[in-house]
Amino acid sequence: MAREIIFGLIGLAAGLSIGFFVANSLNREAATGAAQSNSNTRGAVSSAITTPTVDEMLQRANTEPQNFAAQMQTGDMYARIDRLEKAVEFYKRGLILQPQNFEANVVLANTLFDSQKFEEAEAYYSKALVIKNDDVNATIDLGTTFVERAIPDYDRAIKEFKTALELDPKSEPAVYYLGIAELRKGNREAAMSRLSELEKLNAASPLIGRLRQNIDAPKP
Repeated sequence: MAREIIFGLIGLAAGLSIGFFVANSLNREAATGAAQSNSNTRGAVSSAITTPTVDEMLQRANTEPQNFAAQMQTGDMYARIDRLEKAVEFYKRGLILQPQNFEANVVLANTLFDSQKFEEAEAYYSKALVIKNDDVNATIDLGTTFVERAIPDYDRAIKEFKTALELDPKSEPAVYYLGIAELRKGNREAAMSRLSELEKLNAASPLIGRLRQNIDAPKP
């Protein structure tokens, strides 16, 4: 999710995959945390948002159109209450002001991903990676957009997941997602190889069971 919550191992049923997503990227929370510490853009939003707080945020965002933090905080507010279209609107306002802000591009991409607008999410993940080309999580997230779109591009997804592994050979999510993409492409043997890699990286990883569950799922 693109909001300021703890991203756990959330499985979403999708076609042949059982629990393919692990909240898209297992470390999105780090991205929002970085945005808060590095850009001072992401004010804490109470889980119990009152109407005056909403009104104040909206007023500030609308009366201060050049205030980057106000736009991003309002986007956060809408994301928190699952108004993703409005969240996208305000995140885009923020990006107009700071188009080279890595975290802002990722947050917008995450929100578009959660809205199942995978092609548009791809554009912002790609832009984020132009700004910071060694970010493993954004690379993994970019790969997932090619898996989940209406017409998947598994070869491109596999390329991105392999790039993520080049950046971090010990990335469990990258191995997991690579196995899923290879499995969906029809290469069960390659997926089994990724399962073995996961077991060697971390025998206690919860991703092992998820990948095995996908591999063992009966074909429709």
